Amino acid sequence: MRTSVRIAGVLTGLTLALGGGSFAAHADIPACTNLVEQSGVTVTEAVTSACTRGVHGDLQGCASALAGAGVAGGAANGACRMAANPPA
Repeated sequence: MRTSVRIAGVLTGLTLALGGGSFAAHADIPACTNLVEQSGVTVTEAVTSACTRGVHGDLQGCASALAGAGVAGGAANGACRMAANPPA
């Protein structure tokens, strides 16, 4: 196999892997916002921003921001865990 074809294959694989990871991260925000909504709190930009923090691994910042948006402690922690570790 020619080197240029091999390099193109590797670059395509990396692009798909990195792009797929980015998509998966964004797919976790709805799990977080749905849990917030189920707790009776309206989903606002502040809630979505907090859930984004959870997706990026900042669980403490996520829970704190959700609490500031009016989400009860247990629901805030659960929503942030859903953002960081989506259901299978």
